Amino acid sequence: MQLLNVLEWAHTRVHTARGEGEVSGGLTVVVLPPREAMARGQLRRMAELARDEGITVRWEEARGGAGAPLRTIASLLGPLRRAAQIVVGDPFSRYVQLLLSLARTEGAAPGPGGPGGVVVVDDGTATMEFVTQLARGERLVRWHRRGAGGARAALFAPVSASARRRMTPSARRRVEVFSSMPVEAPEHVSVIRNDFAWTRARFGPPALTGGTDLVGTSLVETGVVDPERYLEAVASLTRAHGATRYFAHRRESPEKLHRIASGTGLEIVRPDLPLELVARRGPVGRTIVSFPSTVVHTLPLALAGTGVTVAVCDVDPAWLTEGASPRARGFLSGVTGTARGARRLPSAPPAP
Repeated sequence: MQLLNVLEWAHTRVHTARGEGEVSGGLTVVVLPPREAMARGQLRRMAELARDEGITVRWEEARGGAGAPLRTIASLLGPLRRAAQIVVGDPFSRYVQLLLSLARTEGAAPGPGGPGGVVVVDDGTATMEFVTQLARGERLVRWHRRGAGGARAALFAPVSASARRRMTPSARRRVEVFSSMPVEAPEHVSVIRNDFAWTRARFGPPALTGGTDLVGTSLVETGVVDPERYLEAVASLTRAHGATRYFAHRRESPEKLHRIASGTGLEIVRPDLPLELVARRGPVGRTIVSFPSTVVHTLPLALAGTGVTVAVCDVDPAWLTEGASPRARGFLSGVTGTARGARRLPSAPPAP
């Protein structure tokens, strides 16, 4: 999703600066792939699309063994210091924070698509939390994490603080957030609206199946929602809306997906691209139902004018685990309540 939004940012910048609709070259994207197989597959497909648009893509196996981090840092140090503009996909990533702390972000010359400095492109609902924490000057912590993070977080704190400063605007550093999420800009931070113009121009419109698709989340895997409550909610939504397909989140476990398929009869679909592109290419259901997640904000934009209805199902507070972050309830409610393009559903009733 981060790489998709880099393409959207480049499209918007070139269109604004030159009055054209093509994604420009002159941009180098560095991919730091995780170990997770599904995520790696999606990233490879997105990298192919980026190369098709004239963007240089560097695939860095930064997690490929004991010496990989040092090799990656050494190979990127020069390009980071020379870059006219730094575009960040995940400001909460410790790897990204480390690399950003090595970059030159002040007094940079204007880049091909706009002024120098730092641009944070959309990372979904995490962007909402990032902007809030940046405005308050808080330590950058993902919303579903509990506690201070332990000894490793304490050791990394100086690097994280340095990265946070580099994502804070100053007289010599411009900071932008490129997002489709409902965020309010902190002082001196520019928010550029992402309306998925590149996606809509490049793909679709999709053929509609006339049925209902469900969108899975990783709320169980991140320890926020109880697994049994989640399975009950999926079964209830399937019955209520006549759903036939379940688009799995890349972090959902095979065991959980097997239980969903066997218990509901849903066809499990593991997308090989971000769901915004999969839905835009089609075929897709006339109705898409999701729990609170990024897609309840992005799919209405990507599918604008297609006749698809996106609906969001509230997460009942009773579904939350004892280990869920204290912020989880309010954050999930905020994700749902601010989804302007989605129809709001009550939390799924329990199974009979």
